[in-house]
Amino acid sequence: MAGQQFQYDDSGNTSFYFLTSFVGLLVIPATFYLWPRDLIDEKRRIKTLGKVHGQCLWYQLHLRKAGHSTAPTLKKVSLICGWILLCCLLYKVSIIENREKEYNPYEVLGVDPGASIGEIKKQYRQLSLKHHPDKGGDEVLFMRIAKAYAALTDEESRKNWEEFGNPDGPQATTFGIALPSWIVDQKNSMLVLAVYGFAFMVILPVVVGTWWYRSIRYSGDQILIQTTQLYMHFMNRTPNMNMKRLIMVLTAAFEFDPRSSKEAVMRPTDNTEIPLLIRELGNVNEKKKELPFCLPYSVKARVLLHAHLSRLDITNTLEEDYWLVIRKCPGLLQEMINVGCQLTMMANTRGGIHAPRLESIENCMKLSQMLVQSLWDFKSPLLQLPHFEEEHLKYCWSKKYKIRTVQDLVSMKDADRRSMLRFLSEEKYDGVMAVLSNFPHVSMEVKLQGKDLCGRALSVHLIIPDASSLASFKAGLKTLLFDRAFGLPPNSLPSLTPTPPLPHAPARQLTVQRFGTSSRREREEDDDELSDKGSDSEEETTNKDSQSDKDDDSDKEFNGEKDDEAEWEALQQSIQRRERALLETKSKITHPVHTLYFPEEKQEWWWLYIADRKAQTLISMPYHVCTLQQDEEVSTLVSKPVAFLHKALSPPSSLGYADSLHPED
Repeated sequence: MAGQQFQYDDSGNTSFYFLTSFVGLLVIPATFYLWPRDLIDEKRRIKTLGKVHGQCLWYQLHLRKAGHSTAPTLKKVSLICGWILLCCLLYKVSIIENREKEYNPYEVLGVDPGASIGEIKKQYRQLSLKHHPDKGGDEVLFMRIAKAYAALTDEESRKNWEEFGNPDGPQATTFGIALPSWIVDQKNSMLVLAVYGFAFMVILPVVVGTWWYRSIRYSGDQILIQTTQLYMHFMNRTPNMNMKRLIMVLTAAFEFDPRSSKEAVMRPTDNTEIPLLIRELGNVNEKKKELPFCLPYSVKARVLLHAHLSRLDITNTLEEDYWLVIRKCPGLLQEMINVGCQLTMMANTRGGIHAPRLESIENCMKLSQMLVQSLWDFKSPLLQLPHFEEEHLKYCWSKKYKIRTVQDLVSMKDADRRSMLRFLSEEKYDGVMAVLSNFPHVSMEVKLQGKDLCGRALSVHLIIPDASSLASFKAGLKTLLFDRAFGLPPNSLPSLTPTPPLPHAPARQLTVQRFGTSSRREREEDDDELSDKGSDSEEETTNKDSQSDKDDDSDKEFNGEKDDEAEWEALQQSIQRRERALLETKSKITHPVHTLYFPEEKQEWWWLYIADRKAQTLISMPYHVCTLQQDEEVSTLVSKPVAFLHKALSPPSSLGYADSLHPED
């Protein structure tokens, strides 16, 4: 049996095949994922947003960053260099001479394949006289000539050549390795061993250990586990959390502690600048002795957040820390809402846990709006608009106009609005109107279906009409009357008609479908079943009814079966839509929000939930709607039976006015 033999690349030519494959595996996917192909589209999008968001801080920072950013250029240069290297390697591989040729004795002797034995012998004698070693010829070449002569004249050698391609018979199998021979050279063994040891015993464990250490410290939303535990402790301890307490708990996050986060820094200048801000802000509970609210990092973060909500100027030394706090807070508020939902579910299933009140969770949502708009909740919502200052509010609050909200401003006549805003130039007035036209309008529509009153699913359907459609900022609220005692059917839902549309105001519409509410007809059927348990005499009297009454009953049963079938089909269609939605990946880029002092572009997101105002509890867990562009459907479950006063709420996460409220009495 033939043996095996490994042959390393002495010339280095074979190594180019491996190197070409390796570079190709890197360059081709990197070009697909890293080539900045969307720069032109992004520039166009930013340019179109200039009229509405030109006064926003995030827009100005984006323009400044885009003008000085070298990342796209570096990516292009790196990828082009990679392709040049790949082309050079491909050219090198194409010109490498193939050293492994099929053995042909006719070529060695220099005769035609159809030559006779006599011609072969004559040619062999001539070559032997010329290349014999005794006469100064090449010994290796002479051996090849003799071997070729034997292959063509000796029967056994010819048979071996025809079967195995070699006159000597089967040879040892050789494997070519595309690595240079110096790698396995004994002189370089220690160097190669050191490189392998450093790569697999130092670099690999460090990379895996770093990833593992980070993964166990952070949640899926990149929030420190310690912060989540801190929020859970204080929300369980203080179910009714007002705004001041909420800000204290929020800024106690370990993301602002230098011992837990490398981004957070405590500077020597904080000892002088933070007290100056405290003196200017007033009471920020800086003397609180409760841990961790009294720690320096918590006080600093709380002061910077208060300064942001009060729109105070920040010194250059505090600016980096200020941006860190503002960027981290929206994600931390979302984590607080999630913690509140978890505590509510735990309180519903077991005792010993205090569920946070509805007001506490809604304060988290309200603080998110305040943070994005950099405005306290007791301030006028008109200050969200560009070019509006405190001294301008007196024009809006006069006895003649009494304008206090954005909705009031939008509902005015054009002439009255321009007269009231006479302190604005034409250019600034056009800018204000462009911002007003960008404010959303969301209306909700709820459809009730099903039979159960508890554990029922709620399907929410959100629709945004085309941008060319016009609608009012005053939401058209559809009042949902649901009362188990009086048995109001779901089809008896009165609605309020929206006011006429304002030009250039894009409309938002929210449609809610609820499954699991019994109708009056179904409850009447239940009452009929109870009444059937009467005396036998009553049954006999019933059997004497006229044929017309029987026909009426049969018609009712037939109509009831048709209603049940239609309801079942609607339920199945909704389930199929939800299954398709689970498999579909949607972008979280919806509609940019006008934010004057927020450092990042904020998308229009919403919270959707059902709450009991009287009991101050959540009935369904808040769902963060982050993909509302044209059409959205959301499903949730009601956690307990509800027979009175619950509301479907849809407050935005970025705007301070556009809550959509749906009462059920």
